[in-house]
Amino acid sequence: MKRTTLFQRRASPVFATALLLGVAVFASPASAATPAQAQSGAHVMTVAAHTSVDTRINSLHSRLQITAAQESLWQPVAQVMRENAGKMDSLRQSRSAKADSMNAVDDLRSYSETIDAHADGVKKLTSAFEALYNSMSDTQKHNADLIFRNDNHHMAKKG
Repeated sequence: MKRTTLFQRRASPVFATALLLGVAVFASPASAATPAQAQSGAHVMTVAAHTSVDTRINSLHSRLQITAAQESLWQPVAQVMRENAGKMDSLRQSRSAKADSMNAVDDLRSYSETIDAHADGVKKLTSAFEALYNSMSDTQKHNADLIFRNDNHHMAKKG
C-alpha cells in the first residue's frame, strides 16, 4: 500500500480543481467567430463582467452590513474588486483572441499569466479589505468570516 503525505492528499484535489476551473473558464468555442463577432462578443463580455462585478460588490456591501462610517474603507475594496475583474476580463479576451494560434506552451504561459494575475488580485484585495475588517464590530467580523468561508470567494469561477 502506497503511503501519501498530507500535502500530497491535499495538493492533488487543489491542482485538479484549479485545472478544471482553468479549462472551464478558458475553453474556446468549437467554431471560430468572425472578427466582427469576436469584437461584438468582447464588448458584450466586458459589459457583462462589469455588471457582474458591480452586482457582487453591491451584494457583498449589503451582506457585510457596511455602515456609513465604514464607506470610506469600503470604497478601496470595491475599487480593487473592479480592477481585478477588469484585469481578468482583459486576460480572458486576449487568451480567447489568440486561442486558435497558441501552441501548448503558449497556452500554459497564458494560463500561468492568468493565475499570477489572480494571485496578485487576491493580495491587493486582502490589503484593501484588512482595514475595513479591522473597523468592523465583532458581529460584522463574524458575519464576514462566515461569508468568506462559505462563498468560495477565492475560486476562479467568479472571475
